Amino acid sequence: MKIGVVRMSSKGQIVIPKEMRKDIKEGDRFVIMKRNKQIILQKADENIIEDIEFARRTEKAWQDYEKGNFRSMSKEEFLQELKKW
Repeated sequence: MKIGVVRMSSKGQIVIPKEMRKDIKEGDRFVIMKRNKQIILQKADENIIEDIEFARRTEKAWQDYEKGNFRSMSKEEFLQELKKW
């Protein structure tokens, strides 16, 4: 995992550090999610609907986690759950 520190400009812009944008080109689209103080930036695929659905599921998972609605499972159980998605 790479970590960088950036500043926001007066226009609300941030710069992705050069070493983190090697596979990003001008015009690429991103999905951005905000939850409390956490911001997640994900490069959008050709099908942005899938990315938005990812954001929706992430938000719901955080809400469930914060309410204590989660369970522990084995690797095999987890992989079976993933197949349902």
